[in-house]
Amino acid sequence: MIQELQNNYGHLFEAPLLNEINRVGTFKEVPEDFKIIEIGEYVKVMPLLVSGAIKILREDNDGDELLLYFLEKGDTCAMTLSCCIGQTKSEIRAIAETDAKLIMIPIEKMEEWSEKYKSWRRFVFESYHNRLNEMLETIDSIAFLKMDERLIKYLIKKAKISNDNSIYSTHQEIAYELHTSRVVISRLLKKLESLGKIELHRSHILINNI
Repeated sequence: MIQELQNNYGHLFEAPLLNEINRVGTFKEVPEDFKIIEIGEYVKVMPLLVSGAIKILREDNDGDELLLYFLEKGDTCAMTLSCCIGQTKSEIRAIAETDAKLIMIPIEKMEEWSEKYKSWRRFVFESYHNRLNEMLETIDSIAFLKMDERLIKYLIKKAKISNDNSIYSTHQEIAYELHTSRVVISRLLKKLESLGKIELHRSHILINNI
């Protein structure tokens, strides 16, 4: 695990902190679509993402989901951090967007390391800042962008996250994450295909020129 830590966090954390993470952290590999954190659960560990991507979702009273943001390697989740510190139940759902590798940190180390290591404290603050900006970007998209613009932005982000121009999501799954209906998504995808921006296949959506 120490090599994974050096490769992904060596530029952020000093050697003593890396050694502590290696000592108390638990290395975990999860497959695509694995549910890492569920809404309503107490968060007992904080994940550091070594590889892959994780999507963070919120749910309304009707059970409909909204995609808040993606986590990539080197990231952690601000919502998880706040639950760890406040010992409250999770208000988000975290699902592996791709196969992923994580290092799970016990929550009791959060406060200890914040006092002991400046690099950890800086990492926590920057994580809050980055995730807040991403949530504001999501709010701006909902408030100011038309659904076709949101869909294009979503497809570009999915392709970037997976490093693949083929999107293996159903129309219904996209609709859930953008908090709209499958009919709307299917219509907009057809429109994008007619413009030559994407190709619709049985099992995937191929991005051509977005």
